[in-house]
Amino acid sequence: MKNFVFISPNFPSNYYHFCRELKNNGLRVLGIGDSSYEMLSSELKASLDEYYKVDSLENYDSVFKAVAFFSFKYGKIDYLESNNEYWLEQDAMLRDDFNINTSFHYDDMKYVKFKSKMKEKYALAGIPCARYYLVETYEGCLDFINWVGYPVIAKPDNGVGACGTYKINNEADLKHFMDTKGDALYIMEEYIDGTIVSYDAIVDSHGDPLFETGNVTTFSLLEVVNNLSDSAFYIRKELPDIVREKGRAVVRTFGVKSRFIHFEFFCLNRDQYLGKKGDVVALEVNMRPSGGVSPVMMNYANGVDVYKIWADMIAFDKLTHEYDSPHHYCAFVGRRDGLKHKYTIDALKKKYPGKIVIEERVEKALSGAMGDYMFLATLDSEEELNNYLNDALKLV
Repeated sequence: MKNFVFISPNFPSNYYHFCRELKNNGLRVLGIGDSSYEMLSSELKASLDEYYKVDSLENYDSVFKAVAFFSFKYGKIDYLESNNEYWLEQDAMLRDDFNINTSFHYDDMKYVKFKSKMKEKYALAGIPCARYYLVETYEGCLDFINWVGYPVIAKPDNGVGACGTYKINNEADLKHFMDTKGDALYIMEEYIDGTIVSYDAIVDSHGDPLFETGNVTTFSLLEVVNNLSDSAFYIRKELPDIVREKGRAVVRTFGVKSRFIHFEFFCLNRDQYLGKKGDVVALEVNMRPSGGVSPVMMNYANGVDVYKIWADMIAFDKLTHEYDSPHHYCAFVGRRDGLKHKYTIDALKKKYPGKIVIEERVEKALSGAMGDYMFLATLDSEEELNNYLNDALKLV
């Protein structure tokens, strides 16, 4: 029996599905987390063969000891994953220390975590990306801005989400950035006027996709976080060929194998330095599934079970089920507490009968980027999607 160590299997809460499908496929599923066993959901408990609580997942020695315990008790660890951006580097270090060769090692992380290094790979793939400057001095920033013009975006070279991100519109903003950025290495990039689109895929051990889809983000994550505004995005009904082509090129160039991935691109809204309106240019790679409820949305949009597809990839390196259900758009709306909307949830349900399929409070750790109360809807046409999103987000 193969041994799979799942780091932090309880967050997000829907991740128990990954564990359940692994166990259904005959793997021994071993969880490591910093929540007590009593706090785990009954579904997750039923999906794990054993759980080891550590005082903190931030403490590498503690997590190392947990993996060592499982290795001593059950033999060689075949897989170790968190499927979580925050733990990717630690996952890779643990694979090095326990000779686990089924995914990325620590030496690979510079191209996975550092935005400046990603650009080297994009160049090899022939995909344009934003011009940039690794921030050293105020004068260097000014020289870069004189080259590309305002606005510019500054963010940690190794960062997650929109944390620590600045939009710099003028010299006063630049001075504020330099005064407050701290000691972290920052990358400054030209501003791209584009809509964020994604290529999401489950890739087998040969680098071939077993499943492909993608989303469209209708709001800037930076603005959602900074302005505490509502958020929205949707899974496409069908993946455009140009996004599929770019996504597969990045898979090949980064040497991705046996992973669930989420690659982000800009679709240009107008002609600009990087290309013409409608062109697709690189933003960043994420060597893990799209976060939060995105896997659930992929299931609704594509009539599939991505948890099972991922577990089948791990266990058998192939699909074990054919999926031929009709496709839909699946839209996420995350509303902020305190904002007054024209339509209540009940009013939306009445106007769009049978379309809202899930509604629930957002986990506190995710609410900064996603809003406080979320609901998902499946829509059949682009017109219906746009009308629904306009109504769902309309304020009084």
